[in-house]
Amino acid sequence: MTWHVAEDDLRAYAQGELAPPLLWSADAHLTGCALCRARLAEAVDPVALDAAWERLDAELDAPRPGPVERLLTRLGVADHTARLLAATPVLRRSWLLSVLFLLVTTVLAVRVADRPTLFLALAPLLPLAGVALSYGPSLDPTYEMAVVAPLHGFRLLMIRTVAVLTAGLFCNGLATLALPGYGLPALAWLLPALALTATGLALSARLGSVLAPVLVGGGWLTLLVLTGNQTPAHDTLSPFTAGGQAAAAAVTALAALLLYHGRDRFDARPLGGFHDGGAA
Repeated sequence: MTWHVAEDDLRAYAQGELAPPLLWSADAHLTGCALCRARLAEAVDPVALDAAWERLDAELDAPRPGPVERLLTRLGVADHTARLLAATPVLRRSWLLSVLFLLVTTVLAVRVADRPTLFLALAPLLPLAGVALSYGPSLDPTYEMAVVAPLHGFRLLMIRTVAVLTAGLFCNGLATLALPGYGLPALAWLLPALALTATGLALSARLGSVLAPVLVGGGWLTLLVLTGNQTPAHDTLSPFTAGGQAAAAAVTALAALLLYHGRDRFDARPLGGFHDGGAA
């Protein structure tokens, strides 16, 4: 090879200032000429070269935010909080599609039976299940990081609970719109949903993130069975009457108060004790 890149062109190439068509010629030549590549290495500022490699490594190693994380960031959510929310298992497409399928099936069943009881009984359980499935080493992809990170367990709990509740209540709300013939009684699931979720969270500090929601969900189903046996056909079950709604609001307030007072239990051992069955 008798032709080599001129010295001035080589320096311009190293500084990113060489313009086409000389740039194209230099690119093609450098791929096959070891001598010019060695001259190019001498023309490059080593400090600038190291800085460029560091920027490239950082760009290649940086995790790519998904659509949920990008949306949350655009809405003004802090980057670290958006990442915690995006990693919440039940905010993934598979869970949301499963919830929507279950709600659609329930709404269709209600339309056939002409009674909203099935929907009102099921809807409060979905946010409770969603919160329960948001934590633990088997489902949370950031579990190990959360255990060792300088992050309060209670704060992570609240961040993900709000996210799950928002998604769950939104899905339930869409299903409620499909039952316009029942009017306001179709919204009677809202306060029980908040009561079940708050109670499950309050008990999780002592019983763990699995046993607590299981007991709360079982208690809710037992209550419905008992009241159903004592309620005449076509009458409203007591949890969905005005008195039942007032009781659900009171339970929500009491559970939220107990949860706040027991918040230190979630930080006693960072999330690990919470998942393993309560703080030690």
